[in-house]
Amino acid sequence: MDWGGPTFVVLLVAISTAGWLINNWIRARHGYSLENEWGGMTDPTDSGETKRLKAENAELKSQIDSMQDRMVNLERIVTDKGYRLSDEIEALRDRPARNTASHTGTDSGVPLDLNKKEQA
Repeated sequence: MDWGGPTFVVLLVAISTAGWLINNWIRARHGYSLENEWGGMTDPTDSGETKRLKAENAELKSQIDSMQDRMVNLERIVTDKGYRLSDEIEALRDRPARNTASHTGTDSGVPLDLNKKEQA
């Protein structure tokens, strides 16, 4: 092969051009900005699919945010002194019941006999 002849130069230009085309094809396929002929970068245009994916991504992010808020509330409920409700119920049992109709302070509830066995 003649290293100084026009065949070598044409082959070198063809290989360089093919490499540039393959590089830009790969970059375009993966959504990166492309090189233009002056060495600058050209941003890819947003296609309909890209806009749809961005909208779907934003919707999913908002769902994750709302689910995270729910999870924070559930964690607070679970870890916030789990027996607090039982303490409050016991405190209500210890307090004398009030007659709401007459406000006399007497017990108006029906007494429960918890020790009595149910008859069949």
